[in-house]
Amino acid sequence: MHAPDGFIDAPVSAAVGLVAAGAVAVSLRGARRELDERTAPLAGLVAAFIFAVQMLNFPVAAGTSGHLLGGALAAILVGPYTGVLCVSVVLLMQAVLFADGGLTALGVNITDMAIVTTVVAYALFRGLVKVLPRTRRSVTAASFVAALVSVPASAVVFTLLYAIGGTTDVSIGKVATAMVGVHVLIGIGEAVITALTVGAVVAVRPDLVYGARGLQRKLRLRVNGELVDAPDSPGAPEPVPAAARSHRKVWISGLAASLVLAGFVSFYASANPDGLEKVATDQGMDEKAEEHAISDSPLADYGVKDVDDARLSGGLAGVIGVGVTVVAGTGVFWAVRRRRSEDTDDATSPSGTSV
Repeated sequence: MHAPDGFIDAPVSAAVGLVAAGAVAVSLRGARRELDERTAPLAGLVAAFIFAVQMLNFPVAAGTSGHLLGGALAAILVGPYTGVLCVSVVLLMQAVLFADGGLTALGVNITDMAIVTTVVAYALFRGLVKVLPRTRRSVTAASFVAALVSVPASAVVFTLLYAIGGTTDVSIGKVATAMVGVHVLIGIGEAVITALTVGAVVAVRPDLVYGARGLQRKLRLRVNGELVDAPDSPGAPEPVPAAARSHRKVWISGLAASLVLAGFVSFYASANPDGLEKVATDQGMDEKAEEHAISDSPLADYGVKDVDDARLSGGLAGVIGVGVTVVAGTGVFWAVRRRRSEDTDDATSPSGTSV
């Protein structure tokens, strides 16, 4: 789904870039409310994990592959605003370091892959969680459905953008049919990866999953016609506050998994073109595609320049990508978290008290 330069004309790319910039600005403000002591340490890790899993193209059909987009996964794990920022950080790293996704098309890619997937997935996820039983299985099931729908939704939005600003004269009806068809199949893979990841985290640390907050309700009893919280069982241990529980094991495990996926497993990923590449070739959408401005980058095409061994080159590039993404993402999210703390301090200080 990474659109290269030249697919969408300059005026539309610029306009969509402004929309993406505005959405990122809104997300930066919204993320202040989401990034607390539970999500802030993990948001950078989520971005790095998405980067790693996006390197794992999986075959779908007719010589086509797909990969995780990540909007649903990020939104459910760390919140929708933070989710937009996570995927945006990944797309920025991919564009400027690995020549994956055009620089002039960055706004299109952020809109399509970060904003649309996150908004659609989280809205559907919240709706499902409200009507399903309040259990961990329900969170996993809702994650599956939300991720599945988010991918063809992204394909539809890209098709609309191409209908407005596409640089080749092609049948939009055929493009829409091909894009939605192949991305429904890719969405199944997205749904499986998202559900497995969310389910694994919910199983061990439900307090770290933004979308699973409030799963457990205290038992309520009717006393004299009124509902009251049931007392804790005698001798039951006091629950440990989430803020006091260490994130270190989860963080180290997640980083190790990301490094293994990007540095080793990615070598076995499908070499078939992804959904957009395949449709573009079949429908003639790539006639005016432009070479990436940094196609000669030392890390272009997810390989390290001058390293002849393909396995080693790709593995090193993956490890570098995970490292850079986790550092960049963590820096962004800690800065946002710090700004939230400053705003809270200002609001509670005597000089910041409104009269």
